Amino acid sequence: MGAGKSTAAKRLANRLGWDVADTDELFEAKYRISVCDFFHKYDEALYRKLESEVLKSTESLDNVVVATGGGTACYFDNMEWMNQHGLTVFLKISEKAVVDRLLHAKRKRPLAIGKSEKELTEFVQRHYAERLPFYEQARITVKAEDLDLDDLVSQLEGLRLS
Repeated sequence: MGAGKSTAAKRLANRLGWDVADTDELFEAKYRISVCDFFHKYDEALYRKLESEVLKSTESLDNVVVATGGGTACYFDNMEWMNQHGLTVFLKISEKAVVDRLLHAKRKRPLAIGKSEKELTEFVQRHYAERLPFYEQARITVKAEDLDLDDLVSQLEGLRLS
C-alpha cells in the first residue's frame, strides 16, 4: 500500500509498449463500486475473495503489466499464482515513506482511513511485517523510492530470456 505500484506499472508498460491493468480498477469496473465503498458496505473477506477472482481473470491478457493492491499477494494462493503466470516485482519501500505517502494521498486507502499519523505508523509497521514474507516471494525486488526503470527492464528481460 502506497509503494507506487500503479504509477510504476504505468511507467513500465509505457516503456515496454504494453498495456497496463490495475486490479483495483478492474474490480471497480466489474462490480461498479469503488474499493473504498466496498470495504464500507461489505467486509474485507468478501473483497479478498472477489479480488482474487479479478486477479486470475488477467491470465488471458498478453503483453500487460498488472498492478495489484497491497494485500493481493497475501491472500489465498495469489502470490504463487502470480509467480506461475508472470514475472513478479516487489517495490520495496520504507515504512516512513509509506506513511508520508498515505497521509498526503489524494485517493484514500480503505484500511488507512480515519487513522492519526501515530495510528497510521503503527498500522503500516504491523501490516508490512505481516506482508513482507509474501512480498519477498517476488522474482525481482527493487527500491520504490528511487525506482530505476532501466534497471527493472533489464532484470525483467534477463528473467524472460532464462
